[in-house]
Amino acid sequence: MLIFNGDILSGVDLVALVDAHRTRRADVTLHLTRVPREKLSAFGLVPTDADGWVTAFREKPQRAEDIVTDQINAGCYVFRRSVIDGIPAGRRVSVERETFPGACSRRAPRCSAWSSSPTGATWARRRPSCTARPTWCSARSSRPPFPPPHGPTSRTAWCSPAANSPADVKVGGGSTIGAGARVASGAEVHGSVIGEGARIDAGAIVRDSIVGCGAAVGAGTVIEAVVVGDGATLGARNELRAGARVWCDAVIGDGAVRFSADES
Repeated sequence: MLIFNGDILSGVDLVALVDAHRTRRADVTLHLTRVPREKLSAFGLVPTDADGWVTAFREKPQRAEDIVTDQINAGCYVFRRSVIDGIPAGRRVSVERETFPGACSRRAPRCSAWSSSPTGATWARRRPSCTARPTWCSARSSRPPFPPPHGPTSRTAWCSPAANSPADVKVGGGSTIGAGARVASGAEVHGSVIGEGARIDAGAIVRDSIVGCGAAVGAGTVIEAVVVGDGATLGARNELRAGARVWCDAVIGDGAVRFSADES
């Protein structure tokens, strides 16, 4: 059984991965990749022995002495069905902290590693949306796989036919506007994912961000590299930048948050 993390963009050879899993008769096979040392604290480290069997799991090490390898869990796994059936029901289970270490602790190691070209973990779903769509369009077909976007958008943007936006809205840079979303006059959306039923009010600017389903970004508000949870509301004239996260259903009033000195 193949299982994937939802926040990766990967060119992994799935056929080769499954073949390796079957050949080694592993219970679990993990796709590993290598990353620079300065980035290792953001990932789960997976040391292996000389034969390619996993020896340990170290989740997001924060101390230098815990960094024992540059191999990370790349978020792509092959599971034997019996391992899935053995995961306890009725509670949350971390496969990294429970299931995988359990497979390694058996007398005969059954947790195998498989490496290939790098897999890029992303800070959010935005980057795969921006990257994959133009690649797919240019490489696979002379016709785009989605209907033409509304308004003066770039070729790499897509608006659902059920989205609502006037002609003067600017959408581009790999953006996706979900069904039922409303983008008001004068708003701009660049390199972002706008969820179903979301609302971007007049003059708002959304850049390199995710706006969840049913969320609202108020008039004149600027967000950059921000994740707005489902159902959250940002009032007018706010400014959020630098990786800010707004919790689902949270409400931020008009002019409540500024990152710059400009109070206009």
